[in-house]
Amino acid sequence: QVQLVESGGGSVDAGGSLRLSCTASETIRGVYIIGWYRQGPGKQRERFTYMTGEGDSWYAPSVKGRFTISRDNAKNTLYLQMNALKPEDTGVYYCHVEGAYGSEEYDYWGQGTQVTVSS
Repeated sequence: QVQLVESGGGSVDAGGSLRLSCTASETIRGVYIIGWYRQGPGKQRERFTYMTGEGDSWYAPSVKGRFTISRDNAKNTLYLQMNALKPEDTGVYYCHVEGAYGSEEYDYWGQGTQVTVSS
C-alpha cells in the first residue's frame, strides 16, 4: 500500500506564499490522478487541483492563477506552490491519488497538513 506524506503547511499572512509537498512511499503505477483536496472550517472536503499521470493539470476557479501543481517523478513527490494566499484558503490540505494498475484499483490519502492564512 502506498503511503502519502504531506509537509510544508503553516501560518502566513494574507498575500503570502507556502509550498506543500507530498511524498509517496513508492512509485505510483498505472493510470492515475494525483492532486490536492482541502477542508476549511465547517466545510466539506473539496478537490481543487490535480495532475494526471500524463502531466495534464486542472485547477478550480478559486485557486487558478494563484496555485501551481507540479511533480518530481525521481523523488516520488508532488508539490503545490500557493501564492497570493487568502484567509478563505485556510484549512487542512490533503494529498490524494486514485487510479488503476492492471485490474487493481487504488485510492490513497495523506494525513493532511494545516494551512492557516491570517487577514
